[in-house]
Amino acid sequence: MSQPDFWQKDQDEVSRLSQQRALLRDNVEQWKEYRGRVEDARILAEMAEEEQDETTLREVNADVSLLEKEIDRLDLQTLLGEPDDRRNAILSINAGAGGTEAQDWAEMLLRMYLRWCESKGYQVRTLDHQLGDEAGIKSATITVSGPYAYGYLKSEHGIHRMVRISPFDATGRRHTSFASVSVVPEVDTDITIEIDENDLRVDSFRASGPGGQHVNKTSSAIRITHIPTGVVVQCQNEKSQHRNRDMAMKVLKARLYEIEKRRQEEKKQEMHDSQMDIAWGSQIRSYVFNPYRIVKDHRTGVEVGNLDRVMDGDLEPFIDGYLRGRRGQAAAAQTA
Repeated sequence: MSQPDFWQKDQDEVSRLSQQRALLRDNVEQWKEYRGRVEDARILAEMAEEEQDETTLREVNADVSLLEKEIDRLDLQTLLGEPDDRRNAILSINAGAGGTEAQDWAEMLLRMYLRWCESKGYQVRTLDHQLGDEAGIKSATITVSGPYAYGYLKSEHGIHRMVRISPFDATGRRHTSFASVSVVPEVDTDITIEIDENDLRVDSFRASGPGGQHVNKTSSAIRITHIPTGVVVQCQNEKSQHRNRDMAMKVLKARLYEIEKRRQEEKKQEMHDSQMDIAWGSQIRSYVFNPYRIVKDHRTGVEVGNLDRVMDGDLEPFIDGYLRGRRGQAAAAQTA
């Protein structure tokens, strides 16, 4: 369950720092283990060379290759430090203009992501699946559940372009098709309003009336100010101060609920507004099937010549390039 940021800011910051500290501690322990394994491999390799033990040298080389992959994987995970990176992901695919060809491309992308999820051991649940008119899909939405699902998949947010000789064109012409991929973190939808009494200023005053014997001679009316947001509510209709306070708190919670709900909607809208038009010049990645076979990411310059491997879900080069590129940009911004 999520709590409104405006009165939980300090607590949320403490929680975030605690999680970050735990992650860093785990990473340090992992690095210590790797350093020990590297030292063991170095010593074993030196001994094998002295004794010209080819079998042991081959075993050491295999161990070092495996260690390099594990270190690369850990280094990549250290790039996932943003608050939403640990969350599950909601991934949506929409076919662009182009009819059957674009819809077929959208389905190909869906298959690619499903294969990637399978390779990572992530769980997938289909939320929406709209079939195409003749082939492929018009759109699909899935949730991807697993550690750092959003952190990895956020690199896929944008327009994906395919160039190939269309199997749906009897003349065998080359077609260019587009599909949009939207990736957002899965967030808690329930909003629980828990108000810290220290954030409230409660004032009591005499309720106004028509005068005479009906004038309230006690301070039963209540005005509550929520200091972090500046929201002020008051109630004076009840004769009891206690009941006026209860009613005022209900109104305050309702006001804060609306503020938090609006904030969450604005955040979702901001994520969707970052999606570019599904058209020329806005693509983040191109998949070329003809006349040559290559996949190129236009943001990072990463190219992969094995198109089939990418379409089978091998997205690691692009994810790696995107995350390391963002780290480079952040470092450049700090030194500027």
